[in-house]
Amino acid sequence: MHNENIVSMVLAVLDEGKGRDVTVIDVRNRTDFTDYMIVASGTSDRHVRSLAFQVLEKAKQENMPYHGLEGEGDGEWVLVDLGDAVIHVMKPQAREFYQLEKLWQGQEA
Repeated sequence: MHNENIVSMVLAVLDEGKGRDVTVIDVRNRTDFTDYMIVASGTSDRHVRSLAFQVLEKAKQENMPYHGLEGEGDGEWVLVDLGDAVIHVMKPQAREFYQLEKLWQGQEA
């Protein structure tokens, strides 16, 4: 699956699951471990976990390899590693604290 298709699939799943404040960050020129970071917020621990699992399930349905799922235990921040895209689903408080957009896009975020 091409990178653009992976991003489109993830965005569709997050939209359907009512993910909030979804941001796509192109990191191809900043790192070699992935091409895109996708950051989204969930409204509760359960919502964060649900969104991450929905992305993972859709990836499996599409026969897309995935490299890992981290953080599902507490639901503050769940990471889904699809190789070409890394998805961060976070509660708003964790997202504000870690400020991944600022880290990966620079100070203009």
